Amino acid sequence: MAAGRHVAIIGAGAVGVISAIEALREGHRVTLIDPGEPGGEQAASYGNAGWLSSHSVIPPAEPGIWKKVPGYLMDPLGPLAIRWSYFPKALPWLIRYLLSGWTEARVETTAFALRDLLKDAPLLHRKLAEEAGGPELIERNGVMHVFTSRGNFDNDLGWQLRRKVGVEWLELSADEMRQREPDLHPRYTFGVVVEEAGRCRDPGAYVAALANHAIAGGAKHVRAKAAGLKLNGNKLVAVLTDTGEIACDAAVIAAGARSKQLTASIGDPLPLETERGYHVMIEHPESGPRSSMMASDAKMVVNWTNKGLRAAGTVEIAGLQAAPNWKRAEILRDHLIGMFPKLPKDIPASRIKTWFGHRPSMPDGRPCIGYARASRDVVYAFGHGHVGLVGSARTGRLVAQLVSGKAPEIPLLPFAPERFL
Repeated sequence: MAAGRHVAIIGAGAVGVISAIEALREGHRVTLIDPGEPGGEQAASYGNAGWLSSHSVIPPAEPGIWKKVPGYLMDPLGPLAIRWSYFPKALPWLIRYLLSGWTEARVETTAFALRDLLKDAPLLHRKLAEEAGGPELIERNGVMHVFTSRGNFDNDLGWQLRRKVGVEWLELSADEMRQREPDLHPRYTFGVVVEEAGRCRDPGAYVAALANHAIAGGAKHVRAKAAGLKLNGNKLVAVLTDTGEIACDAAVIAAGARSKQLTASIGDPLPLETERGYHVMIEHPESGPRSSMMASDAKMVVNWTNKGLRAAGTVEIAGLQAAPNWKRAEILRDHLIGMFPKLPKDIPASRIKTWFGHRPSMPDGRPCIGYARASRDVVYAFGHGHVGLVGSARTGRLVAQLVSGKAPEIPLLPFAPERFL
């Protein structure tokens, strides 16, 4: 596979635009295919919490989570909710999801794999932001996790596994935490700071800047919706779109939660599901954290952005078509106000912005990164779940290496699409 291929990248989210930049760096010609504006509100990248958490190596499913499924079905507003109407369709994915976290050993395997993918991500993103002319969008100043008790931290399998894969952190007593975060509610009595992590000040603007950088470097953006791939034997001929064929000799499927039908069209029926997520943002807030943080009790990330104070989190299993349940965003707002008592309870609605979007998730918490079975001209790069933004920097490098026929910089067996086929 020599340089100079014409690579069609389906999807102009974080993974797609960084793949474009890295493919151009390898000497390829690039066409980005996406009906929307890169970094626009329709994209999962736009609504991301903004954390560059290189320590987010724990998959959503852990041992014993199967006991909580009845509660997920009964509580439509819980941190993880499953809509009854979608449950039959989601059931095969949910079974794989539960099995992937059935034992500690399985979770540990994923933790080591994700550590390879995410390590040094804040540094990689900072370099990309500098190249794209927006270095101020990426900050490498650590993130904080806050707990209502030390026991909640000590008994968390996730933190035990993080230590095992090499993540380091600073532990804070209640007094030390209060010195750092004087506005935080006193119910939080223990904290940890992961200093290697970082944050993005505006995920939408960052993806837009990366897309503009790719276009300035020679990439072409075609506003179209990809419908399938055209193969001649095991050779790729074109990407099929709603505006016609785009001839190419390599393709990358990085269409997020909408990648499933594209892989199925060439014989790879992969178990991709959307973990629907919400965020709420308060413009010109009266109070908030000095650093980015996650509240363990609310399962929510709080992050300052250039547009306001953003709280993001929760998972809803309800498919691509169901209407949003905006009460879930209201709960995030209430949690945010509860975390910082100096925030007024009656913030005007005009200062509160809400968002809803689709995380593309594989049942084992690991993305699919690798070749299609039908053709090595087709590379998969989707299914990052909760680590889409942070994982996009190295994923883009891996995509370019696969397209160029080079050895990938990390082992890709844990991310191989074949694990589901």
